[in-house]
Amino acid sequence: MLNIGCHLSAAGGFTAMGKDAIAIGANTFAFFTRNPRGGKSKAIDEKDVKGLLEIMEGNGFAKLVAHAPYTLNPCSSTEKVREFAKIAMTEDLQKMEYLPGNYYNFHPGSHTGQGTEKGIELITKLLNEVLTEDMNTVVLLESMAGKGSEIGGTFEELAEIIRRVELKDKIGVCLDSCHISDGGYDIKANLDGVIEEFDKIVGLKYLKAMHLNDSLNPLGAHKDRHAKIGEGYLGTETFEKIINHEKLKGLPFILETPNELEGYAAEIATLRSLYKY
Repeated sequence: MLNIGCHLSAAGGFTAMGKDAIAIGANTFAFFTRNPRGGKSKAIDEKDVKGLLEIMEGNGFAKLVAHAPYTLNPCSSTEKVREFAKIAMTEDLQKMEYLPGNYYNFHPGSHTGQGTEKGIELITKLLNEVLTEDMNTVVLLESMAGKGSEIGGTFEELAEIIRRVELKDKIGVCLDSCHISDGGYDIKANLDGVIEEFDKIVGLKYLKAMHLNDSLNPLGAHKDRHAKIGEGYLGTETFEKIINHEKLKGLPFILETPNELEGYAAEIATLRSLYKY
């Protein structure tokens, strides 16, 4: 089965997201754990969470891919920003225990002039402080486009973070199709080669999810501008190859294209029609 969904608004609560997912033909989805620009997260409503868990169980949902706020930057040169990252991730992971067995995805961050080595040092310091043996969530490093001082724009950087994380079973990667193309990995012309390179450098056992986004920019642009499926540089054929690739089969695929629910429903229907298993 193709595990496909999109980023849904959490404004109406967990049960509402489950209903929205069903309505658009999705069997997984992503959501922000709090306002994407930061701030406090809402208190957990256990009845509301239970409603979502029942929907997921009754409809064969794949794992969900929760998303940390964009302002979470564990490798900032500013101590206050790093402190927010620790507080927010700690709180978010505690709340993810109400949805056990799912994923929590975050942007590794920007080193803001300190250099890649220092950035990786700070990211892994945070992860080793917040990851615990008894947690039921796997934290995912999102691959980035490599703009500015971003960490995670290369497979080598992702691999180095994982190498330094103590609890290896609590860490993974979410590849973003727009980001890796913008980062210089040619998934349009050489998907097999990129997957092989990822396996050699990082390890496919760490690949837990994918964001499916077309790109407004060509290979290696380092810009990170998402486009609707088939309306960007990558084209629909690239996504047909991705969802049908033997080594990617079974992953939760999350759309983050510039769409509303109706548009997501259309993209999901298109991708399901291209799925061959």
